[in-house]
Amino acid sequence: MDTGVDGLRAHLAEGGVATLVLDRPARRNAVTKAMWQALPAVLAQLAERPEVRALLLTGAGGTFSAGADIAELAGVYGDPQAADEYHAVGVAAEEALAAFPHPTIAVVHGYCVGGGCQLAAACDLRFAAEDARLGITPAKLGVVYPAVPTVRLARLVGVARAKYLLLSGELVDARRAELFGLVDEVLPADRLDDRALEFARLLTRRSQQTIGAVKAALAGPPEAAAEALAPWERASRETPDVREGLAAFLERREPRF
Repeated sequence: MDTGVDGLRAHLAEGGVATLVLDRPARRNAVTKAMWQALPAVLAQLAERPEVRALLLTGAGGTFSAGADIAELAGVYGDPQAADEYHAVGVAAEEALAAFPHPTIAVVHGYCVGGGCQLAAACDLRFAAEDARLGITPAKLGVVYPAVPTVRLARLVGVARAKYLLLSGELVDARRAELFGLVDEVLPADRLDDRALEFARLLTRRSQQTIGAVKAALAGPPEAAAEALAPWERASRETPDVREGLAAFLERREPRF
């Protein structure tokens, strides 16, 4: 699939799993403004494909992403309006990833830093190699991290650990990231890709109705969950997923959602 931008590749695997690759290995997959800008449209194209039921996000060359392209960022910060626009584009890309209608998994090899970690945090789940290192480094640059990823990180790992990461700018290894709640599974590097694909394929076999409801309920604050769930609950009374799931359980077979 043509993404229309250098540094970003997308392809479809068998079994309903799409893979989106940050592909600038010579720059440790640093994300350019053009890549940030392209992400919402690329994600929308993938979401529209009926065969896609899960998405893997990863990086080329043994690294997830070193974050924003610092050379580009230095130029952007020469003009306050340009800096505003740059961060707005980054937040829009992150929000598009968080709103993707199917399960998303960040597959983290090597460094996952700054804007790269921002994208990983916007995925539903994060699987990391044992040698991965994760961190968010605006405090090393004097950059004020936008509100959306700041709050998302705090909801993911808790306020105290979000402060630890953001105030220090230090990187943590995969095991500590797992302890923080920033990573969901840690695996040997040579097993990571296979395990992530296997898990993504498992998710494609689950009820997309249930998955959509979970994502809707957890996308906003707790007090908005009931309203977000209401249309999904109504659909579950009228669509065949529940009947198929119950029948499959009683017949001791895999459901066909």
